[in-house]
Amino acid sequence: MLMSSSDKAATLLYGPNGFRIVKPGHFVLCAVSGVPVPLEELRYWSVDRQEPYASAEISTKRALEDL
Repeated sequence: MLMSSSDKAATLLYGPNGFRIVKPGHFVLCAVSGVPVPLEELRYWSVDRQEPYASAEISTKRALEDL
């Protein structure tokens, strides 16, 4: 059975102004909650940790762990 890129998680490199797709896919998994986030809806990530987040709240909580 062949899988399309919409069935697989993408691998991304996160930068300060966007991300670059390293391995094609349709979504990434939130690093904290494990929830799939479609690439077109991805708005929150950490450049330092190189991880995506499903929401602003999750991103903020994760950032506060560093303080």
